[in-house]
Amino acid sequence: MNKKIMLNESDIPRQWYNITADMPNKPLPPLHPGTKQPVGPQDLAPLFPMELIKQEVSTERYIEIPDEIIEIYKMWRPSPLYRADKFEKLLDAPVKIYYKYEGVSPSGSHKPNTAVAQAYYNKKEGVKRIATETGAGQWGTALSFACAQFGLECDVYMVRISYDQKPYRKVMMNTFGANVYASPSNRTQAGRNILEQDPNSPGSLGIAISEAIEIAAQDPDTKYSLGSVLNHVLMHQTIIGQEAEKQMEYAGDFPDIIIAPLGGGSNFAGISFPFLKHKLTNGTKLRCIAVEPASCPKLTRGKFMYDFGDTAGYTPLLPMYTLGHNFKPAAIHAGGLRYHGASVLCSQLLKDGLIEAQAIQQLECFEAGVAFTKAEGIIPAPEATHGIAQVIREARRAKEEGTQKTILFNLCGHGLVDMQAYQDYFDGKLHDHSFSDEELQADLPNIAALQP
Repeated sequence: MNKKIMLNESDIPRQWYNITADMPNKPLPPLHPGTKQPVGPQDLAPLFPMELIKQEVSTERYIEIPDEIIEIYKMWRPSPLYRADKFEKLLDAPVKIYYKYEGVSPSGSHKPNTAVAQAYYNKKEGVKRIATETGAGQWGTALSFACAQFGLECDVYMVRISYDQKPYRKVMMNTFGANVYASPSNRTQAGRNILEQDPNSPGSLGIAISEAIEIAAQDPDTKYSLGSVLNHVLMHQTIIGQEAEKQMEYAGDFPDIIIAPLGGGSNFAGISFPFLKHKLTNGTKLRCIAVEPASCPKLTRGKFMYDFGDTAGYTPLLPMYTLGHNFKPAAIHAGGLRYHGASVLCSQLLKDGLIEAQAIQQLECFEAGVAFTKAEGIIPAPEATHGIAQVIREARRAKEEGTQKTILFNLCGHGLVDMQAYQDYFDGKLHDHSFSDEELQADLPNIAALQP
């Protein structure tokens, strides 16, 4: 068969898929932290344009993609699907492996799928500037690109450890026209509070979110944009899985297992939700595996409860698997996965046993990434290596059981601006991180009072 399975521009999906319509148990509502009552549009209006708020709470199965967004998508969509034949040969197991490659986008990852949509809706409502956070820099780069397409200003609060580790991500954002600040910063009260406690704080996504929200809340011309976690963000990413469905059909195949890394949930949702629809509506047998770093294992060792989405407590309370909004993850190179909680949608699906979760240490992930690079010729981002490591585990399992499996995973981005991470791996500077249950759950008693 053809190793690369391509689509035409006419094959770009014209609708986003909203999995909420098909979930047997609908997600619990976000709550106001003061009243413990469900938040309404008026509570979110200072941060988001109304069209995105409508999408956030929608239960419609499909939402139309505006033509203006489709036209920008055409810069890189449809993205290719590959049969990883050389990787299959290396693993020598009874598996067929396919990967959807999102590294062909202008920012090198899957993130522009929602960044373009969010910038579009903000522009339509007269917003002048968008403030956001970024972990490893993939989201910040994507939103910087998207804002440039619509003439919007963009302020990015980049987690300090990634700001220092990944200078070329910052340069990419600057080149697209964005202002980039290391977080925690002295520009916000949230940042100053953290720096008072720890002047050398490596930062976290929770802290950076607090800073961006604070900036947006103080300026009527500025809105906030989030790169993962929220329902509308995950929905925008389903364009990935819908394309992959069609490509798998052209290949005459259908996956038994779908794998993707999970930081907040957009990557995993993007590839898996359109396929998961078959399981929810037709009972199709399918395993969807979300892979997280062992250094931030909210899905595998966290608790399902209401928690803030940020460190300072500016967001509504979200029902999710969490390690607590004050949890301080280890400073791993996969910065996009260093988030204390998981999306409401992914959390509910995991709670209901409809998806699975695995946690993997970073040395195993980089080993997998290097093996994949040698076989397939693409250097994956550190986040993407987590999915590859799980693919290897599933191939070994298939070999031990003697069962034929078809595996699909999302290669969510390239690692061409993450070479310091690989250099540190080759130099033996990377280490696995382990936490005791007591350390992982130390913050959970503090959020017990937040429960309704």
